[in-house]
Amino acid sequence: MTSSPARRFGRGFSAQIRRLADVLGRETVGGVLLLIAAAAALGWANSPWSAGYHRLGDITVGPPAWHLNLALSTWASDGLLAIFFFVVGLELKRELLVGDLRDPRRAALPVVAAVGGMVAPAAIYVAINISAGGGALRGWAIPTATDIAFALAVLAVTAPHLPSALRTFLLTLAVVDDLLAVSVIAMFYTDGLNLIALVLAGVPLALFAALARRLDQAAVLVAPAAATWLLVHASGVHATIAGVVLGLVVPVRRQGGRHPVPARGLDAGDLERRVRPLSAGIAVPVFAFFAAGVTIGGVDGLLAALRDPVTIGISVGLVVGKVVGIAGATLLAAALTRAGLDAALKWIDVVALALLGGIGFTVALLIGDLAFDDPGRQQHVKLGVLLGTGTAALLAAVVLRVRDRAYTRASIRADPAGEAGST
Repeated sequence: MTSSPARRFGRGFSAQIRRLADVLGRETVGGVLLLIAAAAALGWANSPWSAGYHRLGDITVGPPAWHLNLALSTWASDGLLAIFFFVVGLELKRELLVGDLRDPRRAALPVVAAVGGMVAPAAIYVAINISAGGGALRGWAIPTATDIAFALAVLAVTAPHLPSALRTFLLTLAVVDDLLAVSVIAMFYTDGLNLIALVLAGVPLALFAALARRLDQAAVLVAPAAATWLLVHASGVHATIAGVVLGLVVPVRRQGGRHPVPARGLDAGDLERRVRPLSAGIAVPVFAFFAAGVTIGGVDGLLAALRDPVTIGISVGLVVGKVVGIAGATLLAAALTRAGLDAALKWIDVVALALLGGIGFTVALLIGDLAFDDPGRQQHVKLGVLLGTGTAALLAAVVLRVRDRAYTRASIRADPAGEAGST
């Protein structure tokens, strides 16, 4: 007996949704969508219709009674970006328990590299802005963050033949970088703490954790997750921190040995794969659209921004600071400790990875919004992030392309018969 048209359509539609989710979950696709969103925002903000772009971001929606009558741009940074940080929390939990961060020997160099990659850009920014005045030093953390989605997209597109150890190093570094960035936001960019709301947020958070351990249906987590986000937002702590904490309480189900997989309950790795398409395909591009629209104001506006020490500190911190911090800290750790670079990698590969670390788009823009209230200064921050990220991405692509060709030639020399057979 044949199924009804409605049932056939239901199965087909579900399969299409799954295929779309698989596509959106790919690193290259997420990076491309982010670039398209940023380019669209930048183009619109510098067109004759730029006023419409800014009016769109200022549209206020939400219930005033819950203090959620927020502008669309704020919903993007406080609401949608919490989904991105939820994925970060899931990734952190998985890496800490079953990933590279579980083994101190394997994690040593990437962890040191991540710390160096935050300290050096911050030091360069402070050195450039130490006498700038006007609260410029509040932006010290802007060039410290790495946009892992963007960086992995550049790596995947420009250098598909590099050793997998390089990607592993970058992923581990980025996980630690995200953890440090979240800590910085929580400690240095939280104003007017409401302890009652923060304590009450623990109630739906505990319910979320309990449901995640006992049920295997992710849909039941939406309500306690939303309640946790709402109370953290009301507490004065930036709401994206709620996303990280929610991700960290999801269990990791280990295979075999003394840690058999439980009969029920969610797994952080599986939930990450299911939520990542929403994060990479919608949340981050929408945030980028509202955050990247800097109105340059012609040549005069560009020159004024380039004279601002904040713009200079951010761009130089991302391009120079990340290379000095990541590569320098890795080299120093390898020289002074027993930690060593993976045998498959060369030191020039670490330099390429350090350049990728200068791609600081998403979190850098978020910290910029938190650091400065002045619209003019925020525009200069955005321009500094765009210039630094663009320059770092271009330089990284060049070096990675050279290294990719070198590894390809080495592979051909090692197995000429296999190469000939593949052609």
